[in-house]
Amino acid sequence: MSELDYYEIVRQKLKIGPVYAPKHKLTFELLKIFWNEEEVKLLSHFEGVGKLISARKLAKFANLPKDQVKSTLNRLASRGTIIKVGNQFGLLPLLPGIFELYYSVYNDTKEKLVKAAKLYRKMFEKFLPQQLLQSKFALFRPLLPYKADENLIKIDKTVDAQSQVLPYELVEILINSNDLFVVKDCDCRKIGELSGELCSVAPAELGCLICGMAAQFLIDRGIGRQLTKEEAIEFLKETEKAGLVHNAANASGPESAMIICNCCKCHCGTLYPFEKHRVRAVTPSNFLPRTDNELCVKCETCLKKCPMGAIYHQWPNETDSSDERMLVREEFCIGCGVCASACPKNAILMEKVRNVIPPRHLKIGDKSILDLIT
Repeated sequence: MSELDYYEIVRQKLKIGPVYAPKHKLTFELLKIFWNEEEVKLLSHFEGVGKLISARKLAKFANLPKDQVKSTLNRLASRGTIIKVGNQFGLLPLLPGIFELYYSVYNDTKEKLVKAAKLYRKMFEKFLPQQLLQSKFALFRPLLPYKADENLIKIDKTVDAQSQVLPYELVEILINSNDLFVVKDCDCRKIGELSGELCSVAPAELGCLICGMAAQFLIDRGIGRQLTKEEAIEFLKETEKAGLVHNAANASGPESAMIICNCCKCHCGTLYPFEKHRVRAVTPSNFLPRTDNELCVKCETCLKKCPMGAIYHQWPNETDSSDERMLVREEFCIGCGVCASACPKNAILMEKVRNVIPPRHLKIGDKSILDLIT
């Protein structure tokens, strides 16, 4: 069997639900960075994403010595190109999956890390919008900024009072529901830096805050930097000053409190497709910005900070300029609260205008995030 056949066999296995690795030369170039011919031949014996297998069982399938197989699998897991859970190993999708683990572990040669980064950037542009259109898969949901409940929220009286502000809607509540925190670089901005395409909003260091069980998963693998709760709060405030969007899993259950990505519009794999192509990968929050025109000085800070390009300046027609406004195109707004947090005059409040409840679990195919890491 030829080398390409084994890569094709493995490519077909890197699928779970709507997430798959497109059959394209970019994909094969990436797979060849991750695995040599001997490694990919061994991986061809895996069942697929979400199906863990022991080295002993895989050795039988591959007709190879157990120690050799175990050594190979441990090497691949240490590079972040497969996952290890206990004494078992599994395949991951290219994105999300290998992408995050590979750049979190950061344990390959600089040459390969750079080559893979450039390929991923090309794949973001070429495949992400089309895949998101096909799958209608919403990975994230924005969280309102820290302390939003004190000075940024306005409640619409038509919304059920018993569910006005829910735990999965505020970053502060998610922080208070956890005691274990790890901060890690943003992989999306990291591949931009490796590719020579730096983010103009924030560096990769202002990345993801991982909480609870997911934080323990990273600690066990030596990934990221552990924070106290107070340090985690200060970190979130720093990301807000930079104008980054707090994104959490689109779920109301445990996953919603595990990962807080702090995203920019130019590199984030979920915000970038919408800002550029209007392809939605983020479910809007239940909030929309409302501007007090008496307080607003039309400085355009909100327009410049909005990651979705949803705000525009309505220049006046009336002699007294009474019709001058900063207006929001609601169809583009994701309700992240960046505009309200950035407003120097506190002229913007986030109004809860609906009560859409996300699913209990965020599932990729038939697997939740919890299933994939436990």
